[in-house]
Amino acid sequence: MRILHTMLRVGDLERSVKFYTEGFGMKELRRRDVPDGKYTLAFVGYGDEDSNSVIELTYNYGVDKYEMGTAFGHLAVGVPDVAATTEKLRKAGAKVTREPGPVKFGTTIIAFVEDPDGYKIELIQRA
Repeated sequence: MRILHTMLRVGDLERSVKFYTEGFGMKELRRRDVPDGKYTLAFVGYGDEDSNSVIELTYNYGVDKYEMGTAFGHLAVGVPDVAATTEKLRKAGAKVTREPGPVKFGTTIIAFVEDPDGYKIELIQRA
């Protein structure tokens, strides 16, 4: 067993695909438009869905904003250099909600950013 994907509802599909592909270096793996259901799905990730977990971006026609609620926490992405990735994302318009630095009471370097829809993403430094 493994996690296949995490679904995020987005208000602007093209903006979100650009954020994840340009900001995080993911690839758009596939897209499916379902006019009868009034939604479009775009799957982004770092590799083939047969062996990698991906993010499903769901755009529901005519909905440009969602309430975040209090149950969802964040996505986590391992990066080689948290500070450099944070700056790249900041220059691309991402909101940085926690600057790079060691996790409280630890040494792992992390930062937090928000995607265009306000979903929190933790950046974790990995070699």
